[in-house]
Amino acid sequence: MSPRSRMGELEQAVLETLWDAGSPASGREVHERLADRDLAYTTVMTVLDRLVAKDVVARERDGRAFRYAPRRSRAAMTADLMHEALEGTGAERDQALVSFVGEASADDLAALRRALADLT
Repeated sequence: MSPRSRMGELEQAVLETLWDAGSPASGREVHERLADRDLAYTTVMTVLDRLVAKDVVARERDGRAFRYAPRRSRAAMTADLMHEALEGTGAERDQALVSFVGEASADDLAALRRALADLT
């Protein structure tokens, strides 16, 4: 199971905040970016600690504080979820892929075609 599929909604929100930051962020910065959620600073720090323990987020010392950054990109973690979902289909893997592609938007299909062309 991928780390992202084992995350709660608040953990996901903190991770999204770190991805959106674009560079390592302090706990204070993450807390400020989540101000609309009315969370205690200690709650944000607890969530960051959990994400570090799950090896989803890296922590590096910056003076007396720490800075946090996602270990993997949003795209890489999304791909993990897609692979995890396909693994659960067993013998119906082909059908699951066909169903996915059948419901894809024109933009998604174009992106898939480009990706497949790049692989060949």
